[in-house]
Formats: sequence, structure tokens, C-alpha cells
Amino acid sequence: MNKKIIFITVLFLIITSFSPEYVPTPDEVTHFYQTKTLAILEDNPIAEYNFVIQEFMKKEWKLTPYDFIKYSDFEKKRMDPQYSFIMLNEVRFDKDKSLTKYVFISLMLGGSVKIVSNMPDLCPVPLAYAGVDEDSYDYKIQTILRFIQNHVELIHKNSKVIGTNMFKYYNDNMSDVKTKTLYLIPSELAKDCNTEAKIKKVYPYKFKLVSRDEVSKAIDEKDTTVVFLHKVGPEGTRLIARCYKVLIGAADSKFYYFDYHRISDEKPDGFLLSDFKRLAKK
Repeated sequence: MNKKIIFITVLFLIITSFSPEYVPTPDEVTHFYQTKTLAILEDNPIAEYNFVIQEFMKKEWKLTPYDFIKYSDFEKKRMDPQYSFIMLNEVRFDKDKSLTKYVFISLMLGGSVKIVSNMPDLCPVPLAYAGVDEDSYDYKIQTILRFIQNHVELIHKNSKVIGTNMFKYYNDNMSDVKTKTLYLIPSELAKDCNTEAKIKKVYPYKFKLVSRDEVSKAIDEKDTTVVFLHKVGPEGTRLIARCYKVLIGAADSKFYYFDYHRISDEKPDGFLLSDFKRLAKK
């Protein structure tokens, strides 16, 4: 089902920020626990995203009381510090000459900030390039909601982790991937490592080439044996910018690997042979 017209037209054309590199303060992290979290819904009552976010918030959200509001109510609520927001946010990097826009899911704090893009963002996680079909990522929102909560708990307990490159903290978990089964969707791999034979030459540990449905099943069942690839790239949109590569635990929602590369002829849109070699050596 092609769902992108249903909700992107409202959310993404209005909520636009130009850098997701905001660094929250320890006080902001502490204040979050005093808020009620509002997940922003599309004003269209039958929008597919509304069903996805409501289902997953009810399954996964534990840290604060929560509710759902329509986007038309967001402006009324966002200046109030008693609220935090789960929202989709369109991001463009200031120094990126390609002007590529990415979709992030963010946990933002309300307060007296005039511009939406300046609202404190506790955990911006890349989901996709703007315009890419939501089918490529909507089933992963469940585990990303788990990760956001785990990450906030981490930086609340250990403020030293807070920083512009704070997701690189999770690369300390890289060696643990070898104890799991790595779930990989073939279309998300570079051509020189998109078959079992090619992968085994450089990565002699457990992996499985799977479908999106198999990843979704592992996430929903919280399969403790599975780590899956979350890849963010242009998906044939002909843009040449960043390719994010994240390995996430299906059960613990932990990041086991976080990196990105600039797409080029040498480094195409996908998990690279060099990524497999890095995992194998760790």
C-alpha cells in the first residue's frame, strides 16, 4: 500500500528543521519525566500513520503518561512545558549542498520556543529520506520507540553520554553482534555483498537474508537472538547524500552499530562490504 501521500503532505511540509544535532541539557532530560507525551496524528482520521503510531505507542510507551493529538492542535500545545511530543520531523543539514531532506522521528520538549526546529530534541532517529515509501520503515517504528525510551533513560542516568555524536556510544556493543543472528534484507546491501556467498567471505558469523515481514515478526515477538539492519538511503530517488546504517536488537532495541557514509560510486546506497569487515574484526 502506498501511504506517503496520506500524511507527509501535512506533517513534513510544515515541520522542517535544518539540523538534528541539537544537544539536550541534563536539566531538559530530567524535565522530560515531568511531562505528558503527545504523539502527533495526521488530521485525516483514516491516515495509515495514525493507526501505526497509536498501536505502537500503546504497546511500547512506558516512561510518561501519553495521549494523541491532531496536528491542528500541535501549535496550541507546543509552547506549554508540561508536554513533550513524539513527532515526525523533516531534516536538512546546513552544510549539505545536495539539499537532501531526511525524515527523523523525534522526542521534542514543549516550551516557549518560537520556531519548531529550535525545540529541544532529546533523541532524533533517522527513519528515511523524505519521499521514500513508508513501507520501508513503518514496521520499525515499534522498536525505535523502545530505543528512544532506553536512550533517554541512559542519558538521564549518565549525562556524560550526551553529545553531538552520542549514538556512536553504541558502537561499543558491536562485538555482541557475533552472538546474534544478523537479519539482512538483500535490497539494503551493496551489490558486492548482497548474497550469502559474498557475505560469508568476510563475515563468518550467523546471518540470514530475510524479508521485511520476517524483521517485523522478530520485532513484535522480541526475538532475543536477532539483530536487524535499519538502513536509511535514497531508495532509488537519485539523491546522493548520506546512507545511515544502524544495527538494532529486535528484543532489547539496543543499537549495536551506528554509522553513515556519503554515497558515491565507491560507496553505494547500502550496507557495505567494509561494514561487514568492521563487524567481523571487532
